[in-house]
Amino acid sequence: MKLKEKVKNLPKEPGVYLMKDKLDKIIYVGKAKSLKNRVSSYFQSSKHQRFKTKVLVENIVDFDYIITDTEVEALILENNLIKKYHPKYNIQLKDDKTYPYIKVTLDEVYPRIFKTRIVKSDGARYFGPYTDIKAVNDILELLHDMFKLRTCKRDLTEKKEDRACLNFHIEKCVAPCINEISVEEYNRLIEKSIMILEGKEENLVKELEEQMKRASAELNFEAAAKLRDQIRAIDKVTQKQKIVSDKLINQDIIALAQADNDICVQLLIVRSGRLIGKEDFIFEESDDLKETLTAFLQQYYDNAYYIPEEILLEIEIEDLDLINQWLTKRKGSKVELKVPKIGEKKELVQMAYRNARYNLKEYRFKQKFKSLKVSRGVIELQEHLGLEEMPYRIEGFDISHVQGTDTVASMVVFENGQPKKSDYRRFKIKHGQGNNDFLSMSEVVTRRYSRLLEEGKQFPDLILIDGGKGQLGAAVEILHNLGRSEEQLIGLAKREEEVFLPGQSEPIILPRDSQALYLIQRVRDEAHRFAVNYHRKLRSRRLTHSMIDEIPGVGPKRREALLNYFGSLGKIKQATVEELSEVEGISEKTASQIREYLDNHIEP
Repeated sequence: MKLKEKVKNLPKEPGVYLMKDKLDKIIYVGKAKSLKNRVSSYFQSSKHQRFKTKVLVENIVDFDYIITDTEVEALILENNLIKKYHPKYNIQLKDDKTYPYIKVTLDEVYPRIFKTRIVKSDGARYFGPYTDIKAVNDILELLHDMFKLRTCKRDLTEKKEDRACLNFHIEKCVAPCINEISVEEYNRLIEKSIMILEGKEENLVKELEEQMKRASAELNFEAAAKLRDQIRAIDKVTQKQKIVSDKLINQDIIALAQADNDICVQLLIVRSGRLIGKEDFIFEESDDLKETLTAFLQQYYDNAYYIPEEILLEIEIEDLDLINQWLTKRKGSKVELKVPKIGEKKELVQMAYRNARYNLKEYRFKQKFKSLKVSRGVIELQEHLGLEEMPYRIEGFDISHVQGTDTVASMVVFENGQPKKSDYRRFKIKHGQGNNDFLSMSEVVTRRYSRLLEEGKQFPDLILIDGGKGQLGAAVEILHNLGRSEEQLIGLAKREEEVFLPGQSEPIILPRDSQALYLIQRVRDEAHRFAVNYHRKLRSRRLTHSMIDEIPGVGPKRREALLNYFGSLGKIKQATVEELSEVEGISEKTASQIREYLDNHIEP
């Protein structure tokens, strides 16, 4: 069925559409109030379409659609499908940073307060996210210095300890583990801590000042001095946060700056009237401010643990009301998206815009400098090694093992001087002859390049072997057997950073300050890192399996069930009998045996 005929049969209901290319791959996901009206707009006159949309339409061969009951449902489904398929033509938020939160374990009898990057629905209370890690550390240091809260992970619900740890003796903990403080008194300290985290430190300071006056009047000068120090510590931390509103409001402020096809989205985070952090997000190859802002709001708040009650935007967007409804539904209470025109809020948006413009300028300067630096490294490498072709694509290999066990190899890829992690590969060495790096290198080169030949794919411009003449010679022999020239091979010896070329007895010494040397060192180091990480993973898995196999009543099936449920031996060690018995195939009796064995044989 032709596309235009298929469009005629579309319903006029809300939903999501998925555009596909000739390989049946999803290349774009969109939502619509009316599927028929929205999808048909792609196949009308392209006169007023943006360049990116024209390119998208040229690649559409087919489409699917999913009907939803409401526009909000369509918005949620669109987010989920974009995360699942990563379509080529959707604007996507590429941000692999995980921001720290402060966690208060209110589900425990004696709660702890600590930094975490993992947020769960576990009865605890979370504050954040914080973009300034130093601010998090300062707040935690203040709370623990002031209130001497416990930091240990001991379970204090069932029994108390016989003696306190060192922290109690050096006055770093109030020692609830030995009943030095009651549950009620300890929870009062937690309440005070939460007041600081909520930005209500003014109320706390007033309370502390009254306590200080009473202590001074009672001639208890030591207690008064401690309270004075606590007040000063609170002032020191809160003074670093810029006050942007006298109202204790939580806001996110968002503005955008554009230069050519790069857009910077600037986010200012205000909690309880204080600016606690800022973050910028760069969208490359994006030329529409409204479309970019819409995509950012959908993707950022879809993953956000906390949504403030007010979000200030610099520009209007088409789906403002729809996103407002969605955010209100996600938060469970009212959220307002506003585009302020005058006053204090307009000034805050302008401050965000100035930051966006500066950050985009700095980003483009760094990209230009990096590009020049990278290109210089590739050009210098061609000149120093006398290569016929520019080494645009470099593949680097390394071997890792411990005394011949769990031997693995890695292959990393650099294109134009930058790592291309999607092309990295890992290999388990199969020759079974222990500590033989030459044989291992022969095997991995054979497996890699015989497969390239079978698939008819292009060889790299340069192959870097980590090692001297021996490893290089092994790779040269393999390439000869495959009917390929060895001219694209080099070896890099670690000791003197000597570069060995096939057929040359003397190494090449690259200038110490050259970008060429810097480039091949980066390739070699990345290959080594990737190999070592894989080796550690395999070795850890083997040791873990052998340790678990020693536990009475645990065979291969139960071992796999335990590892799948807990994820690691460390988590299994920490599990209680109740948690162990939740694993499929583990009875309460077996769980008790496992717990007893772990307590007696494996150190926590």
